[in-house]
Amino acid sequence: MHVMKAYDRLMERAKEITILQGVGGVLGWDLETYMPPKGAPQRGEQSALVGRMIHRARTSPEIGELLKEIGSSLGELDDEKKRNFEIFRKDYNESLAIPEDLVADTAKQRTVALVTWKKAKAAKDWKMFLPELEKVIKLHKKRYELLMEVKGTKNIYDAMIDDYEPGMNQDKISRVFTELRNGLVPITAKCAETSREVVTDFMSIKVPAEIQRKIAVDLANFVQYDTVSEHAGGRIDEVVHPFTTGYYDDVRITLNYHENDFSSALFATLHEAGHALYEQNFNPDWKYQPLGQASSMGIHESMSRFIENMVGRTPQFWKYYLPRLNEFVGGAFSGIDLMDFIRAANLVAPSKTRVEADEVTYSLHVIIRFEIERDLMADKIQISELPTVWNEKYMEYLGVQIDNDSEGVLQDIHWAMGLIGYFPCYALGNVYDGMWLNKIDNDIPGWTDGLTRGEFSSIKKWLVENIHSKARFYEPDDLVMQVTGKELTATPFLDYIDKKYAELFGV
Repeated sequence: MHVMKAYDRLMERAKEITILQGVGGVLGWDLETYMPPKGAPQRGEQSALVGRMIHRARTSPEIGELLKEIGSSLGELDDEKKRNFEIFRKDYNESLAIPEDLVADTAKQRTVALVTWKKAKAAKDWKMFLPELEKVIKLHKKRYELLMEVKGTKNIYDAMIDDYEPGMNQDKISRVFTELRNGLVPITAKCAETSREVVTDFMSIKVPAEIQRKIAVDLANFVQYDTVSEHAGGRIDEVVHPFTTGYYDDVRITLNYHENDFSSALFATLHEAGHALYEQNFNPDWKYQPLGQASSMGIHESMSRFIENMVGRTPQFWKYYLPRLNEFVGGAFSGIDLMDFIRAANLVAPSKTRVEADEVTYSLHVIIRFEIERDLMADKIQISELPTVWNEKYMEYLGVQIDNDSEGVLQDIHWAMGLIGYFPCYALGNVYDGMWLNKIDNDIPGWTDGLTRGEFSSIKKWLVENIHSKARFYEPDDLVMQVTGKELTATPFLDYIDKKYAELFGV
């Protein structure tokens, strides 16, 4: 078979697999949003079948023959086709290492664990979730023991990390996180002390959920995430734990509204819309190809946190948006000084919950989870010990006491979904953002000034051209080098934090 004919056939198989993954994504979205409680076991069977179908498609003998044929004539392909081949071959070899029954059992258990986690979180009862989490961990350890050799990693946790952050491992992450932690701890201490003097009572003004829904749509429109027009590729729904799911022309975000904390959904909208914009602006020529995916979940997170923090918490943005927000809430913010609002929106206060954490302390929440996962996968701690270890680290790192399981070890959805190795991506997203910001400041001097006029197009254009459109052409480290010309370091992010909070709080 001619190499180009084999390559085209391989891309046909890639399209089929991508479509099946999309079906699984919609099933997962429905599980989180509209599925009735009684449907959980049935959904588990559906998810297991889709998982089997994807696995069979990925590991078919035909694909093995196509990869062999293409690999023998790789020099005839251009760089894009070579990269598609490399990604597909890696996924194929990894899929081939996993028995189909293990794939199905994992998908089924994930559904059961997710439903149980919701109940346990509501009941603040860790013991209710423990048996299902033990099954999830057991299945995933079995999976990644098989994948260590294929991925070429030294341990199970590195194999898990590779699924979400290719090219990264726990040693690299530890080095970056040590730099990050050492820089953030003194900044946190200074900012937290000054933040005690900041007036914040207006941030707890009651804003009904129906008003918050309108604010969410308005913010989505501001960042050009369309959920309302006849050509909309997005939508907004409600869940316990906000998330984004979808692909190219159908990317959906979810939120959770708290009537006495309007800022939670407000910033979550910007965050999730940042994820959605990334998915919607991959190179259109790569749709259904291996290249048409995120570079990594850390890069994904950098796109969401850039919109949330480096756009949505700036004085320039709030100079534009506070009057609009005031209209939505019927003038409840009339008379509030702009700088008082900005300081309140950027308050630094060590807290119990990651998703509600401020920009400074957020990474410390992630570092705690990274250390727990690392030690859990190395059998240095037992699953039954997780609440105790969690609570101790929160006291040590953030000085906060955890009072119940819901605000502690049960606060995140990730372990229920089997997303072990995912957490480091959140803090890596901050580190990547520091790198992007340095470059943007050089490319578009004074870019934040446009925000005062409600102008977002120039920054979106930069993000699309430099990050979004590159999709998975580069691994994260290579993308950083391509965009910035520098090696990854936490220093730019720490410099940004130090400068920003010095200007806001005089520290």
